[in-house]
This record gives sequence, C-alpha cells and structure tokens, in this order.
Amino acid sequence: MTAHLLEPPTTASAQWGQSLAKGGLATALLHIERAATCRGSWETAHEWISTCVSQPVNSFAGASVFYGAPAVAHVLHLATIHGPRAYHQPRMGLNSAVEHVVEQRLVAAHRRIDCGIRPAFGEFDLLGGLTGLGAHLRVRGRQELLREVLAYLVRLTEPVQGRSGWWTHLAPSGEQDDRYPGGHGNFGIAHGIPGPLALLSLTYLDGTRVPGQLEAIERILDWLDAWQQNGAARAWWPEALTATEADQGETRQSKPLRPSWCYGTPGIATALHHAARATGDTDRARTAEAAFLDALEDPDQAHSLTDHTVCHGTAGVRLAARRFAERTDHATALRILAAASNLPDPGADATGQGLLEGAAGIALARCSLAAETPGTGWDALLLLV
Repeated sequence: MTAHLLEPPTTASAQWGQSLAKGGLATALLHIERAATCRGSWETAHEWISTCVSQPVNSFAGASVFYGAPAVAHVLHLATIHGPRAYHQPRMGLNSAVEHVVEQRLVAAHRRIDCGIRPAFGEFDLLGGLTGLGAHLRVRGRQELLREVLAYLVRLTEPVQGRSGWWTHLAPSGEQDDRYPGGHGNFGIAHGIPGPLALLSLTYLDGTRVPGQLEAIERILDWLDAWQQNGAARAWWPEALTATEADQGETRQSKPLRPSWCYGTPGIATALHHAARATGDTDRARTAEAAFLDALEDPDQAHSLTDHTVCHGTAGVRLAARRFAERTDHATALRILAAASNLPDPGADATGQGLLEGAAGIALARCSLAAETPGTGWDALLLLV
C-alpha cells in the first residue's frame, strides 16, 4: 500500500476529506473495507474517518454520492454496519441532509421534465446525479425515498422533443461543445443510461418497485438493442452518439474501445445482465455474457487498457468480472474469471487518493478481489451488485 494511504494528514480541507471520487474519504472507505475483511484495524479506519469529517459537511443541492453529505453518510453507514463503533449521532444529521438534497434534486428534475427541456446528465447519472443517490438509498434501506427516485427514472425514459428522455443537450464533457451541436446520447454506466437501467433492474430484483418500472427498463433496452453493434466482437455499443448519427441511424465508431467499467462493454454488459434477470430474458443474459467475455478475450480491447484504476482501468474491469461471474453458471464464470486473470494485475501506480482514478480505489478493488470473507459491499455504489 502506498505511503499516502497509510497515515491521515494532521489537517484536511472539506473538499479533500468529503470526496469519494478524488479525496481522502476513499481512503477512509479503504480502511473500513480492510478492517471488515480482517486485513486492517478499526482504529486506523476511525482515524481516517475522524480526519475526513473534521470540517463541516457540505450539503449543497449539487452534493452527490461521490462528494459531500451523501458520500460521507454512505461511508459512515458502512462503518456503523460493519464496525465496532457507532456513528449514530453524526449519521442522524447527515441522513436528514441527504434526504433534503435528494428531494431538492427531484423537484428540479420533475420541473425540468414538465417544461419539456432535455437534461444535463448530471441530473440523472451515477457519478453526480440521482442514480448515484438512489444507489446510496438502496444500500441504506431508505425505500420510500428510493421509490421516488425510481419514479423519476421512469419519467426520464419518456421521450423529450422527439428523442429519448435521457438525451442530453451537452457534450460528453458535460459542457457545450460545437462538435455536439445537438447534444448526445451516452452509453457509459458512469454518465449514461446504463446507470439508471442498472438501478431500475437491481431494485426490481430487490422487490422495491414503482408503477411503470418494467416498461422503463424495456424502453432503455429497446434503445440499447437499436444501437448494438455486431462484428468480430459478438456485441458492443458506442461510447456516445451524436444527433447526426442518431438521425442517420448509424454510429461512426467502427469498433469497441477500451473495455472499462465507466464507458466500455463491461459496464454496459453488467447493466444488461441485471435487466435480463429482472425481466427473465435468458437470451439477453446470454448476449450480455458473450459481450462481457469478448471484451476480456479480444486482444485489441484488452491491450487498450492503459492504467489500473477503477473507473477506466484493470481494477474496475477485474472487479466487474468477479461480480459478473458470481451471477452466471459455473462454466461461464470460470471462463470470465480466467479471462480477467490474464489482464494486468491492478497495481498501485495511480496518483491521488480517490476511488475512481486513484490509489485508494485500486487498493479497494484488490482488497475485494483477494478477500475470503464478505466485506462491506462498497461496490454496490458502482452498481455491480
């Protein structure tokens, strides 16, 4: 483990301490996971938690499961459930703050839909939007508010101005861009519609259901089916779609790109597999399994993995493969695990401490991959389980 993951700093800014994506909160989560799997001490985990919450917790309306009150609440929830210390007092105030954030964002999202305006993907996506907040509520067991999030996601799938309801007016960067004059449709589980698909499907499997949920799942599946590409790889999807491509019915992307969790086939196939189980579609499950396998076994795709991070590197892909294999038959699972084992080992060659692109995320994935006992289930935030 790299040195900057061992000892917490003596002082920490709120921006650093309350960020799962890029900051120290991911390292606190790492030490919670290590303690829960008997690889570390709860005292070390408590030191990191204390450092990360030493400043007032940010509960602004744009807070997400990867930054601010929801991120801190999620980490404290896992520490309380799995550890010897109780963080009930700070959790009580944080839970109320999180619920207020979710309610504010739901009001804004429904108002936007009522006005017939296309969304920014930060409204609905996994990393910064209501899908990620829903993933937190699912883990926390806050079903009433989770159902409100699901009801919003059902509305999200209804068409807006002649395109799918999740079609954003922005570029994949989240900004206006002349290369995307009509916005884009996003296929990544991190920022696109596979994230909502995964949450809708997993909650349906859990028994947390709202009117129109299956119909919303089917609308998303219809769109993914329409843009499924078949070639040397049995199934793959573009990373993003321009308005021109959508109008012409053809993507300019000629082959699958790197097989990452965030934008590549492993993330999309994971969401599809959840949906196949929710709808009882065995043919779709086989398609998802074949796509996942191709992403791992195709040398061109495997060699395009250039780092070890969770978001777009081998740590995320290997962890996704482990969770995917746990849901398949024995023969398929063995093949997926064998192919994943041929990928480069997720070492610790990342800068920063974040979960998504930092050393803490890599260490978390390695810990989960090596654990012989159940951990905290932290990767439910990635909608892998």
